[in-house]
This record gives sequence, C-alpha cells and structure tokens, in this order.
Amino acid sequence: MEVSDIRRRVRTAIDAARRHAQERRGRADRAALEYHDFLRDRAVPLFQTVAAALVAEGYRFKVFTPADSVKLAVDASSTDFIELSLDSSLDPPAVVGRTSRGRGSRLVSTERPIKENTAVVDLTEEDVVAFLMEEIVPFVER
Repeated sequence: MEVSDIRRRVRTAIDAARRHAQERRGRADRAALEYHDFLRDRAVPLFQTVAAALVAEGYRFKVFTPADSVKLAVDASSTDFIELSLDSSLDPPAVVGRTSRGRGSRLVSTERPIKENTAVVDLTEEDVVAFLMEEIVPFVER
C-alpha cells in the first residue's frame, strides 16, 4: 500500500472520531438540561412523596438533594440509600439508580439505569415509582 493511502485513511478515521466525540458531547449536554428538568419536575417530588408514605408507615426515611442527584436515605444510616443521578459517560446518557445497603460489616451496592434504553426526556413518573418500589423492598423487609 502507498503511504499516501494510509495517511488519507488515518485522517479519515481521525475526522470520524472527532465528529463522533462532538456529537456525543452534544447528546450529553442536551441530556444534562433534560435531567435538570426531570429532577425538578418528576424525581424530587416523587422521592418526597415516597418518603412521606414510608414515614406514615413507620419507616424513617429522608430525602436529600445533593448536587445533580436525589437520594432517599434511611434516617439512621449513612450507608442505606437509593439515589438517582445522570451518567453522561454512557452513550446515550442515562438516569442511573444507585442502591446501597449495609449488611453487617459489608456494603452491598448496585447500579442500573432506571429504565433501559430510555432517554431522559422520555422517563415518566411511573418509571421512577416502579424503580423505587423495586429498590425499596430490602429496606422494608422485616
């Protein structure tokens, strides 16, 4: 093969990689804006409603809103919580739920998208509630 052929192909690959990276950054930026609205309009109010329902049933939970996330935590423990955040390292970016539970001296953590293959803007209140109901079970089992 000619050196000029190789160089042309290398330049084409570099250009394609740059375009892909730029498109991915654009998707991540859009998702971050959509995620902010999602937190404000759907996730935080639902987490607060679930916490209130749990407290009414005798379970002590609180809602925290650290930077760009929402967390439903057991009142007496810093290791027991359910949290939502945006994972912009995924392509496309996704809202990820993280659950952490202390089991004696060890910590059990899981992380997964709250709904597979769903854009942030398409997540519904039902998606959030369904995720919370699945993840809350270990915290309320007696």
